Amino acid sequence: MSISYELIKHYPWLPSKKIHYSEIASKDPVEFIKEKLADYPDGELVDRVFSIFKTAFENVEEIKTYKADELNVYLYTLLKILLYINNSVPIANRVANLYAKHTYNKMIREDNDYNLYAICKDLKLNIQYHDKAVPFGLIIEKDRKQVLQTQFSIHYIDYLKLASNLRDDHRKLVHNVLNHGFVLIEKKDLIRLLQEVVRKKLIIEEEKDLSSLDDFKNKVLEIKEIRELNERILGEWELKKEEFEYSFEITYKKGENVEESFPPCVAEILMKVEEGQNITHIERLFLVFLLHSLGIPNEEIVSLFAKLPDFDRKKTEYQVEFAKKKGYSPHSCSTLKSYSLCMAMKYKDKLCLDGYYSRKFDSQKNIQHPLFYVQFKQYRKNKPIEEVQTKNKNEK
Repeated sequence: MSISYELIKHYPWLPSKKIHYSEIASKDPVEFIKEKLADYPDGELVDRVFSIFKTAFENVEEIKTYKADELNVYLYTLLKILLYINNSVPIANRVANLYAKHTYNKMIREDNDYNLYAICKDLKLNIQYHDKAVPFGLIIEKDRKQVLQTQFSIHYIDYLKLASNLRDDHRKLVHNVLNHGFVLIEKKDLIRLLQEVVRKKLIIEEEKDLSSLDDFKNKVLEIKEIRELNERILGEWELKKEEFEYSFEITYKKGENVEESFPPCVAEILMKVEEGQNITHIERLFLVFLLHSLGIPNEEIVSLFAKLPDFDRKKTEYQVEFAKKKGYSPHSCSTLKSYSLCMAMKYKDKLCLDGYYSRKFDSQKNIQHPLFYVQFKQYRKNKPIEEVQTKNKNEK
């Protein structure tokens, strides 16, 4: 049974993708990426991939930027490449869970028996579709009776394979109805099993051959757009993964001086701006992303850049608004270090150099993101002193 070209666009993890998009498998991955970036010069491919990672890190169950188009097929391949080169089981788990849950919700909403049957056959599942609904159970609640019936059944061997990782007691074979070796299954439960199939396709096992991985990773990251995308992804991960116990919601108030809470990397850039020096493209991006994250209004950010020698108001207004729509988080500490923008040593900043005391882990932890720095400073400023004392006496 052949899968339609359109169905692959909706579900690019289907095996028949190799038939409809045979060029993906035949091309060198690096050449594939370069070709697709050239095909989509507007940045949509990169933006949609980043959106999936960001959504996954926020534990949301829907991908708002999801579109069932041809780009979606290429996006899925790039997604798998990025998961591989980062070799991070926690990141892969987050992305796999999101993608699988999104697929489940999408299939449930579509309510298309033929497509569901076609998907199962493409996955080589021994599935049956009955012309008439087959009753297989009865639910009695007080005086109400509900007959359970379905048009789907799946061979018990395939059922056991798919349900092996699902711990729900009602999914055990002994609790299901068998008919000539086939498990009668409601459509929603069948889709739940397919959700697990999708999740497994994105799960990775930590790569042991680090030499080969590093060689491939270096080749992929030679592509500027992918290198910058990966830096944003890892920066977002650093921002989200920390369970920051000194949590404090930062809300901007007009006229309030927030600069005293800025880390030295930001202070250094602001000093250059104040002196009317030109700053690099990376410094501009980092500053805009950070100020947006703190809720600073666009007009104040634009006014700040007015002090630069090459200031163009219309151009700056457009760029600041465009950056806000992108919703990127500022660069992480590790990324700033790679660009030689970390100023912890120059400013001899104790919080950057020594970190903070974690009550949860009873140990010192390093600051890994500039927004953590701001958050901690704001917390310490607004909370009782006994709540923010550290065991490191040097951290003032």
